[in-house]
Amino acid sequence: MGTGRLRTLQLLLLLGAWQARGGVARCRVTLVLSPQKATGAVCRGSDASHDGELAALRMRVGRHEEQLRALQRRAGEGSALAGELRALRDQNHSLNTRLGQLRAQPQPEAGAEPDSGAEPTAVLGGLAERAEDAEAETRQTSVRLQELDAQLRELAQLVSQHSSLLGRLQHACADPDRGQQQVLPLPLVPLVPLSLVGSASNTSRRLDQTPEHQRDRSLRQQESLSPPPPTGHLAVSTKPVGPWRDCTEAHRAGHRQSGVYELQLGRRVVSVWCEQQQEGGGWIVIQRRQDGSVNFFTNWQHYKAGFGRPDGEYWLGLELVHQVTRRGDHELLILLEDWGGRGARAHYDSFSLEPESDHYRLRLGQYHGDAGDSLSWHNDKPFSTVDRDRDSYSGNCALYHRGGWWYHACAHSNLNGVWYHGGHYRSRYQDGVYWAEFRGGAYSLKKAVMMTRLVRL
Repeated sequence: MGTGRLRTLQLLLLLGAWQARGGVARCRVTLVLSPQKATGAVCRGSDASHDGELAALRMRVGRHEEQLRALQRRAGEGSALAGELRALRDQNHSLNTRLGQLRAQPQPEAGAEPDSGAEPTAVLGGLAERAEDAEAETRQTSVRLQELDAQLRELAQLVSQHSSLLGRLQHACADPDRGQQQVLPLPLVPLVPLSLVGSASNTSRRLDQTPEHQRDRSLRQQESLSPPPPTGHLAVSTKPVGPWRDCTEAHRAGHRQSGVYELQLGRRVVSVWCEQQQEGGGWIVIQRRQDGSVNFFTNWQHYKAGFGRPDGEYWLGLELVHQVTRRGDHELLILLEDWGGRGARAHYDSFSLEPESDHYRLRLGQYHGDAGDSLSWHNDKPFSTVDRDRDSYSGNCALYHRGGWWYHACAHSNLNGVWYHGGHYRSRYQDGVYWAEFRGGAYSLKKAVMMTRLVRL
């Protein structure tokens, strides 16, 4: 092929390429990549059944929150009604007093010149009518307050169930990536006013709407922190005196009678109650509530050293419990009883307290029993008292619940709270001796016993 013809062919090819580029649409190429096997961490959601269960639980929590808001609105209304009722009663009292004074005045004799200082009969009659009207209105308001108080108690019970439900959610929901328990972003109601408005016999009690720091200061002034006697030297020991290493050693030596034993804890000889008949014996009782004879609303030093008597209501002492549980693997048994004689138990297969440098932090194992697990929510939490606030709540849980406990934000159990007679109690906050999974937070239990022993292999 000649050189001229070759150049002509190249020009034709270039011209064709130029025309194709200007007048014809360009081709689009789609790359299809084959799926590859993932080699790193993959985030995946829970299965459909688990998602459905969580959605249902969140709906239930939402309903409880709506009921709580309704409770707060009713509390405001009740507070206004209480103020109105007090004003009416004051007015009624003043009118009755004035009416009695007028009736006691001597009446002028017939024909006598009327006294210029005496009140006309018409005014006296008007005062009597006003007094009767005020009394009738007072009775109506009292009836309304009684109805409102009953509704508030029902709503407070629902809020207590709400708190218990959140506790179960926290243990049921797990992070699919890390496999660790996570707290759902749902609001927890740590403090529930049980009696926001007083009844007809006590209308002065109302919802406290003062700022939190002022409320804390006023409550501290109202509550007396009377120091209970320390344990360890007040109780008279029964035979055998020991001293023993622990109650298990005494049980193995053939002493099967429950009572006060002397134990050697470090350099100290301490009197404790050994439970030798319940569930195989060998238990050291570290706490007992049974009659309200001991004030458990006290400070850090008393909870550290212990108070009360081993043969009655008492607290062994945080330091002594730490010394006991550091000697080996221990278990914890909690026995509960309501005012109807119904009993329940909560058993944890491991139990110990960290030293005071870690604020006697609670360590718990697996739960077993029929009382419901109301203590695991407090696991890994430091101990708090009214003068050592270590809880996770912005306020002081020990102050509100009037006790010392491993408070979180705030409590699903409060066995060191106020011992109320009769079960259902009325208080501004949930401060009774309660176990939320057994009879709820608005019910103060009749008996509660905490005891520990070496794990039997």
